Amino acid sequence: MIDQPSSFGVVSPAVLASMSGLDFVRKMFAGDLPQPPIMENVGPFDSSAEHGRVVFHSVPGIRHYNPIGSVHGGYAAILLDSAMGLAVHSTLPPGSGYTTLEFKISFIRGMSETTGTIRTEGKVLNVGRRAGTAEARITDNKGRLLAHATTTCLVFELPKS
Repeated sequence: MIDQPSSFGVVSPAVLASMSGLDFVRKMFAGDLPQPPIMENVGPFDSSAEHGRVVFHSVPGIRHYNPIGSVHGGYAAILLDSAMGLAVHSTLPPGSGYTTLEFKISFIRGMSETTGTIRTEGKVLNVGRRAGTAEARITDNKGRLLAHATTTCLVFELPKS
């Protein structure tokens, strides 16, 4: 059975600023904080986080199809951007935030409703005071690469109020 979070939403800036990025990501994965609404249709599960690295699984389905009968590239983009951003977030101290400045995706193999469970892993390459870089990969249950990406994130101080 796939264990999916029961709530989706956005936390306040005060909650976000009150804990380290790693604590925030782990609480979100554990269901103690809401998942972002964008993930409701993606259905991530079996999620884990450590400093500079996140992993989650999902299952592409017919609900992710584009008009030509395959999984839309936006599905992979959501997974890859989320994994990279959360990997960067997992390295940040309390009071810091991030946003994606740019990312590049390469699609290697298509996905369909028969692909089965896929694994998305994001890893930090470097995080400094103002910018962080990361990479992510989506693989199928046979370990084959489906898509990969790199990103640059802006790192900033969250508002204190």
